[in-house]
Amino acid sequence: MKQLLSKMLLGDTLTRQEMHDILINITQEKYPTEQMAALLTGLQMRGITVDELLGFRDGILETGVPAILDADKYLDIVGTGGDQKNTFNISTCACFVVAGAGYKVAKHGNVAATSVSGASNVIEGHGVKFTNDLDKLNRSINESNFVYLHAPLFARAMKFVAPIRKNISFPTIFNLLGPIVNPSQPKCQLLGVATLDQMRLYNAVYQKLGVNYGVVNSIDGYDEISLTGNFKVTTNDYEKIFSPADLKLPVSLPGDLCGAATSTKEDAMRVFDSVLQNTAADSQKNVVLANAAFGIQVLEEGKKDILECLAIARESLESGKAFATLNKYVELNS
Repeated sequence: MKQLLSKMLLGDTLTRQEMHDILINITQEKYPTEQMAALLTGLQMRGITVDELLGFRDGILETGVPAILDADKYLDIVGTGGDQKNTFNISTCACFVVAGAGYKVAKHGNVAATSVSGASNVIEGHGVKFTNDLDKLNRSINESNFVYLHAPLFARAMKFVAPIRKNISFPTIFNLLGPIVNPSQPKCQLLGVATLDQMRLYNAVYQKLGVNYGVVNSIDGYDEISLTGNFKVTTNDYEKIFSPADLKLPVSLPGDLCGAATSTKEDAMRVFDSVLQNTAADSQKNVVLANAAFGIQVLEEGKKDILECLAIARESLESGKAFATLNKYVELNS
């Protein structure tokens, strides 16, 4: 580690293999806390490269529990978090809309750090028992089109850095890893990011990984399509700035999407369920439909335009299929 830290002090970047090896050594507790803190601080101050991020990803997947799913194609919709917008859980809602439309979804997530509406909070609130049992996971995705992968059951390496992350008062490379360490390694992913810098980073990451992807960012700082203004989307096929009008949807007010950090767990679940029951406010339903539509477009590999994908998402929600999918998933996993 001392040699690698000296290399960083000279302004050099670390290779993918070097970062992989560092992660393995962290899990074997070979480094003192001070050296790990220096590494994380140095990376954050200098800026993290694509290969550095991929190296840590490789190590986390290698030391973790794989989730081998017997499904040909499936999607994960996830956000980087950290946008401080306190929205309800839009991405997980969108996953059930996509699954209700007949596509398969393998959602990877965790409890929220600063709110009660993290994916794991909402899923567990429905009585679901998290598991990494492959038979149960495969039954779930094949019978309900949806499976949930609770991150702590799979990413074993994260427990070794949890104390130091807690003591460091700023985000580190580990805050960027969540979206790309889904243990089922989906070939299709829709990712929401809070900044354009993150969008550029993940674009390059996904291109190296060779997956079908969409990366979205609302210009006003949401790590998802918020419909509160224009938003940018990059995929394997295009890079474009959209407005809500391009989807024939009205602009949403930020207040319509809030309520996660200051509400109770029950309030967060109530909003979540009301969207899938098609009884929520139009602004709440529309934002879920928009994110689901771009997820469907990723799965369709660009063969359908976004209005076609939006119509598919709308039918899933308004027909009751999305809510039925949630109920079937809960029945299989409670």
